[in-house]
Amino acid sequence: MSFVYDAGMLVAADRNRRKAWADHRVRLELGLIPVVPAPVVAQASRSGRQAQLRRLLRGCDIVPFEPEQAHAVGALLGASRTTDVVDAHIALVASERDAIVITSDDDDIAHLSGCLTNPIRVEHV
Repeated sequence: MSFVYDAGMLVAADRNRRKAWADHRVRLELGLIPVVPAPVVAQASRSGRQAQLRRLLRGCDIVPFEPEQAHAVGALLGASRTTDVVDAHIALVASERDAIVITSDDDDIAHLSGCLTNPIRVEHV
């Protein structure tokens, strides 16, 4: 089992939300390293003083937006009739890894999931 974090999870950790940190810790203790797409880090990162955000990211695998994913993300946006490139990238990364997305945008990610050949599970942060 693997997990992909969206910006909602990063913001929750940065705000020191107890449940977000407890769930993250359990994943790490089970040896499950969460994945964070690099564009998600860009969405959540606002200053070098976000110590909690950086602490969370030390326990995550940050994955790039690979050039070969660009067309697949665009196709997913077309199929879903949406425009959020970062959400589409999250959905694609999760689908490729058969991962659960931890998000605050349940409806948006679930909508994208419905347009994938390998639908993903979504859990609210």
